[in-house]
Amino acid sequence: MKKIFFSVLLLICIITTGFAKSKIPLVVITDFNLKFPNATNVKWDKENAHEYEAEFDWNGANYSANFSDKGEWLETESPSSFNQLPEIVKTEFNKLHKGAKVKGVSKIDNSKGKTMFEVEIMKGARIVELFYTEDGTETKE
Repeated sequence: MKKIFFSVLLLICIITTGFAKSKIPLVVITDFNLKFPNATNVKWDKENAHEYEAEFDWNGANYSANFSDKGEWLETESPSSFNQLPEIVKTEFNKLHKGAKVKGVSKIDNSKGKTMFEVEIMKGARIVELFYTEDGTETKE
């Protein structure tokens, strides 16, 4: 009886996973594949009513990219390091957050041709995301 129960439960999980993946519009998947050929380990999430996010491995690193429900690329977040930030961003960060422990850095390119930088720091027991424009201005994303 236990074997039958677990077999049915496993089958439900497989079907549910397949159903969730099929909810991503084909145009979104097609445009993603055109922009990121050879991406692997792709995992999709729905950000909101009209936006999807893919997390994936590409060119040996972990990326994320957002697309509208019409397949339009919106932004890509790629891994970076504090040392790779523009000097003005590092300077402004150090002025505002002297001694902060940096947990991660990402570069965010969007469809409007703008680049932002995300710096994750520890604040107490939680991670805080800070965003910077190319000119070093700390902003809310």
